[in-house]
Amino acid sequence: MSELEEVVDVLAEVTLDDPGASDTTSTQSSLVTVGATVPTGFEFTAAAEVEEKLGCTCKISKDRGKIYFDIGLDTLGQVHRLRSVDNLFVVVQEFTDFPFKEAKEAALQDFQELAAKLSWEKALQTWELNNNLKKKKKRKKTVGCSKERKPAAEMPEGDAAAEEQPAPPTGQEECSIPESQAEDSAEVSTPCFNDSQENTASDDLESNDSSADVSNVLKFRVTCNRAGDKHSFTSNEAARDFGGAVQEHFLWKADMTNFDVEVLLNISYNEMLVGIALTEESLHRRNITHFGPTTLRSTLAYGMLRLCDLEPSDVVIDPMCGTGAIPIEGVSEWPGCFFIAGDNNTNAVNRTSSNIISLLRRQQIADSAPHGLPIDPIHWDISRLPLRSGSVDVIITDMPFGKRIGSKKKNWDLYPACLREMSRVCRAGTGRAVLLTHDRKCFIKALAKAGHLWRKMHTVWVNIGGLHAGVYLLKRTILDFSSQKLEENKPMSPGSPAKEE
Repeated sequence: MSELEEVVDVLAEVTLDDPGASDTTSTQSSLVTVGATVPTGFEFTAAAEVEEKLGCTCKISKDRGKIYFDIGLDTLGQVHRLRSVDNLFVVVQEFTDFPFKEAKEAALQDFQELAAKLSWEKALQTWELNNNLKKKKKRKKTVGCSKERKPAAEMPEGDAAAEEQPAPPTGQEECSIPESQAEDSAEVSTPCFNDSQENTASDDLESNDSSADVSNVLKFRVTCNRAGDKHSFTSNEAARDFGGAVQEHFLWKADMTNFDVEVLLNISYNEMLVGIALTEESLHRRNITHFGPTTLRSTLAYGMLRLCDLEPSDVVIDPMCGTGAIPIEGVSEWPGCFFIAGDNNTNAVNRTSSNIISLLRRQQIADSAPHGLPIDPIHWDISRLPLRSGSVDVIITDMPFGKRIGSKKKNWDLYPACLREMSRVCRAGTGRAVLLTHDRKCFIKALAKAGHLWRKMHTVWVNIGGLHAGVYLLKRTILDFSSQKLEENKPMSPGSPAKEE
């Protein structure tokens, strides 16, 4: 079981009668506001999941890619189980119309005075509950880690490799920004606070009480995300001055890399939010251990799956699976369906098999063969699928963009062939397809050519590494594929005009 899943299980065990949570029973009935970052374009999908699983109203932020909802501390474990969110944070205070000063000195002075004016109690209590339970689970894991552990030599090759991979340093991902997004958001981190060094305490504790007190001082950093061009200050200056005020207010120690608490300062035009991070790394890393050149985020894969309204016993295929992110995410959330992950690249099929084995190992299934879950990896050709006509209910795939894999020139032949073969294996009248692509011109042209077989129902625009891509929801028409004469030998011209709806 992964560390995240173990932490979630501990959080889920916390109830009002839990003696380990006696310090927080008096405030568990009160609500705290939790924010989450989600894949852009899937905000409404994430909000629907929150309302469905937590039973609370969800607010979608004007700033794309964020949602907010109010929960009690006793449901914190359920929040970590959400499949559509990347990062979680608890809101300290939100300002819908903050009066940013035009003069830089005056604006920075407001940041220096802000920390003492905020109500930190609920947010810090939420962070402390989240943090203490993670430590509790780590201690349990340390005690039992030597029991029934397979030697590396007996593990499958993929498992041994996954076991040897070091975890990324905390906070590393937050400090990097894609070049394509640099103009829209500037993110700068200043040191924040870190945990006490419990494992490095002196052997003579009685004679080193003062040094123990110093080691118990929390370490922190401030991460500033800013959007808007009318601010008189930079993200670095805002994080620096606000971080200094936080340090003076709590007497924490600033540390940019080895911190305990990450304070978030999100500024979007005239809006501002102060929060505390609840996740150390993005939750989209939950299922994939063997990555490829174009690995799809698990949270985005979940959003695509949710668009299909999957029903039990549905047969779902990903004909260009890559690392298997879509079917692996699907089998975790919809175990009543059967998933097939196929690709024409043997390395991709092997990576998918390794990820399936890793998922089985995390679920503590004795049989490590990929037949332990309703999912099969297959090597095939997308234009000649080894499936009976009308045998598939749902098709979900991330199509080649023509950048890292393939080329846009090849897409003019690939996309029409894909839609033809998909229409053959997909069940007429009820079948659905969700296709992700950045090559919109080629896709719309291919879709217009196969318009008698597929009907476009909905389009979701997403941001993938700075690329503006589309997720297209298609419905299979009732027209029988075998009764139609398709223009299979007539190639599409890249210069042909394509009209997009």
